[in-house]
Amino acid sequence: MKKIIIAGSLYALPFLALAQGGFSSIQQSLQTIIQIVNTTIIPLFIGIGVLVFIYGVIQYIIKAGDEEARKSARQYIIWGIIGIFVMVSVWGLVNILVSTFGLQQTKPVYPQI
Repeated sequence: MKKIIIAGSLYALPFLALAQGGFSSIQQSLQTIIQIVNTTIIPLFIGIGVLVFIYGVIQYIIKAGDEEARKSARQYIIWGIIGIFVMVSVWGLVNILVSTFGLQQTKPVYPQI
């Protein structure tokens, strides 16, 4: 549990490092956090959900004769599907919030000399 808290706090470091710059730094921090969530966390959890689902399917096929093992494999399949659904929903929600509040990652505009 402590490892999860430490890992979660490490993702908040960009937000804390830019805390004194006003609204623009908060917006940049949110963009950084959203980029980390979109490119690292959500795909990782979707991959874990797919692996759980595939593991359940393989166990269901291999243990076709044992009814108790098939029930266990069926639970893996169900939880894999639920996990994939939840993470795709979270991904969609994050993207809806990003587009609603205008937090898209854009290139900075530099002054022309």
